[in-house]
Amino acid sequence: MLLFLNFFKKKKKVVPPKQMHTKSQKPKQTNEHIATRKGEIGEYKIDIQLDQLPKGCRYLSDLLVSNPKAKSGYSQIDHVVLTSHGIFVIETKNYQGTIYGGKDRKTWLVNGKFKMMNPFVQNYGHIKALTSLIDKKYRDLFISMVSFTKRSTFKVGDDYRKIASNELIVYDVELSEFLHRKVSVLKIHHKEPLLSENDIDTIYHAFLNANITDPEMIEKHKHALKTNTLVEDSSSSSTCVSCNKPVSQKVEAFCLSNKKFNGKVFCYAHQKTAH
Repeated sequence: MLLFLNFFKKKKKVVPPKQMHTKSQKPKQTNEHIATRKGEIGEYKIDIQLDQLPKGCRYLSDLLVSNPKAKSGYSQIDHVVLTSHGIFVIETKNYQGTIYGGKDRKTWLVNGKFKMMNPFVQNYGHIKALTSLIDKKYRDLFISMVSFTKRSTFKVGDDYRKIASNELIVYDVELSEFLHRKVSVLKIHHKEPLLSENDIDTIYHAFLNANITDPEMIEKHKHALKTNTLVEDSSSSSTCVSCNKPVSQKVEAFCLSNKKFNGKVFCYAHQKTAH
């Protein structure tokens, strides 16, 4: 009997040890991957907000329409919300840090260092592209909204936060709240709907039919955006005061926003020795 038991003990299946998932085994994420992931999370939050819109509202997301006045030849519009009292065009941003800007500034700053186009100027271009697709009688019904994540802080003036304005800056988690409030204010001023159900349906399908879905054209747009970004980033009229070497716009913005440089611009090499 003892021999019989020993036989089975020897035949006992050896289970290999479980693989341990360590940090070193995970694929390294690039800045592009991280940015993409943050962008996806931001868009997910916006989608949740849009799903909370009142009955009768319709919206479209991620539209690409022809725009001859844009550098790429197209306008990529994040979200359009159609309501009985206005058409909301929403530009979403995923920047982290303090956003400095104002109505009279063509470019804004992130953390006082990096330039970004005034998003309302950008959104104005989107609205003009959409206006060309529908009847002129709707052109005064557009409201421009820019949504940032809660990882950012605004230093852009109070007007953008006043519900009476047709240019509103909001956090992604309060988008539906501001939409509700804006529509409520418009209803006070206009007792009757400015857009009928038929109007909303007509505009919705006009935008939908204009949306470009051809993969080749989408890639052409993306390539043009990257090219324009590189050109804008590398072009600057400033040079280093120490060696006269041309500097990029980002370097220029960094130096001008840093008090220790006293309004002077230095290249990377001379920033360490600047006093």
